[in-house]
Amino acid sequence: MTAPASETASGLRKRIVGWWAFDWASQPYNTLLLTFIFGPYVNELLGDGTQAQTAWGYGVGIAGFLIAISAPFLGAMADLSGRRMPFIRLFSVMYFVGAYGLWWAAPGDFNLLLTLIFFAIGLIGMEFATIFTNAMLPSLGPKEDIGRISGSGFAWGYVGGLVALVLMLFFFAESAETGTTLLGIEPILGLDAEAREGTRAVGPLTAIWFAIGMIPFFLWVRDTPLPGAVPMGHALRGAMPALMKTLRRLPSEKPLMAYLASSMFYRDALNGMYVFGGIYASGVLGWSVVDVGIFGILAILTGAFFSWLGGRADGRFGPKPVIVVNVVMLTFVALAVVFISRDSVLGIPVAEGSSLPDIAFYILGAFIGACGGALQSSSRTMLVRQAYPDRMTEAFGLYALAGKATSFIAPLSIGFVTQMSGSQQVGVVPLVVLFTIGLILLYFVDPEGRN
Repeated sequence: MTAPASETASGLRKRIVGWWAFDWASQPYNTLLLTFIFGPYVNELLGDGTQAQTAWGYGVGIAGFLIAISAPFLGAMADLSGRRMPFIRLFSVMYFVGAYGLWWAAPGDFNLLLTLIFFAIGLIGMEFATIFTNAMLPSLGPKEDIGRISGSGFAWGYVGGLVALVLMLFFFAESAETGTTLLGIEPILGLDAEAREGTRAVGPLTAIWFAIGMIPFFLWVRDTPLPGAVPMGHALRGAMPALMKTLRRLPSEKPLMAYLASSMFYRDALNGMYVFGGIYASGVLGWSVVDVGIFGILAILTGAFFSWLGGRADGRFGPKPVIVVNVVMLTFVALAVVFISRDSVLGIPVAEGSSLPDIAFYILGAFIGACGGALQSSSRTMLVRQAYPDRMTEAFGLYALAGKATSFIAPLSIGFVTQMSGSQQVGVVPLVVLFTIGLILLYFVDPEGRN
């Protein structure tokens, strides 16, 4: 499914830019809430890295399970109706409400359950909006351009995440010890540092950022008409039979089946890295929110550049080589993380007060950003190659199912292993296992797929 023949070059460019706007608008949820600001802030409130990692693991895991069981059905419904925009609007509202609600995670009156509920609402909205937006990728250009378009979109998203993170660190997120931001000033807009209003503003900032950033998307992106589309009511009734037909046929769909099996493991491991990176650094190395934020800037810079570079490599060599290289690199990064603590680096003892553990973790963060960006970009390109053009949203729904079917395994296993071992370092070992399984299964993936 490519762009309509009647569409002008100018109109297509605007549609591509509008599509990129979603990456720009949504990335701060991953950057600010999942990884670098809000996660470490929860760790500070609970005062126990192990407890925070365990609670976050269970909360994110349950949200992932809800996404997994409903994504394929909604994708099938969208394909039958030929409409994706109504779903994107609905889930955009959920994103906004969930993110904004995190403002009420106040110290002294912290309600962990309510916080996790708001976080889950926003996460579900973000994930579903991503599914329906990604399904529009094939309509943006021919096969040879899809990798470049996808990579540039991810790079643009990382830039958006970087700008949002810098705003938080410089003007809002206060240190728990000094009450000042990275610039050495009190939080702007009269926010109360003692009540941690600067850091809590990460929720409203993420929500407002998304609302403004999505304006080009809603102005310039439209549903591409599909032959045989039915009214939404008929699509609702026909979605489950269509989905069941696809599931029965899936074992014989070797190009798609092989890729779904591989990606569900390595994507789950990557998401585990993103979710627990900030909490891990906060608990094991004693980093503050500001320290984790600086770490995030480095990871985002490398992520932006290598997403763009990976998109070019994808266009030249295809997505599979890009995926393999980055999964191998991330496997070694996950293994290295286990051997970094305040007392030692890769098994070598360090002197008390040494900055070597911090430097080592910064380097690993740069690798996580670089490999993660290129991997995600080429992963959605690979799915476009494997799926039927007229069932693209359903395919991305199955892609979400494949990822979310194991997405609760990484956080829940990290939570369980951390709880059983009492060690955050030991708790991340499941990531190494998941990356390895995904790498083995990549051997069976057809690099050309169906398209």
